[in-house]
Amino acid sequence: MAPYDGVLFDLFSGLLNSQPAYDEVPGSAALDSRWRSEHSRLSYLAGDYRPHDDLVAEAAKRVGLSSDRAPALVARLGELRPWPEAPAVLAQLRATVKIGVVTNCSDELGRRAAAQIGVPFDVVATAEVAGAYKPRPEPYRLALEASDVNAARTLFVAGSPDDITGANRVGMPVYWHNRRGVDLGGRARPLVEHDSLAPLLDMLTAS
Repeated sequence: MAPYDGVLFDLFSGLLNSQPAYDEVPGSAALDSRWRSEHSRLSYLAGDYRPHDDLVAEAAKRVGLSSDRAPALVARLGELRPWPEAPAVLAQLRATVKIGVVTNCSDELGRRAAAQIGVPFDVVATAEVAGAYKPRPEPYRLALEASDVNAARTLFVAGSPDDITGANRVGMPVYWHNRRGVDLGGRARPLVEHDSLAPLLDMLTAS
């Protein structure tokens, strides 16, 4: 029997290369990484859902950028390209398991960004629809319920260390797609860690 019935993905780091948006929109190389870090930090600390565009604008202000740049970043996030191997890997996975994304953004942005992969998903679970931001359990549970899969038999592909903790809390084993070589620090360890999505195919066919 195959080890998993489903695979759920973080969207903006796990499947999409979001760095170009932060490189292009701020207009300042010194602030691009700070805006990205602050945006991620505010999202993971937000708890109950508040408009994603407001979080983007607040993050901009906190790092010294005009909040007027926020709409441009949100628009650019909806146009991101997937990691090179992502479309082929997901197309193969979709033939045998259910696939979906769990993402910290508005429903409109999440669906628009997920469509850039070019592979249909069984579920796109957004913080807006769940009513809370990851790592709260609601977004993960929404995806599990909509996919009709059991947490223990669903692999979560995390793009950040905080996602590892959130997915573990609802009972999902975690594959950490650590593309950027982020230091895990003292956080919980994932089941496995890779800098590519390609090894997923071996995991999903293991007996």
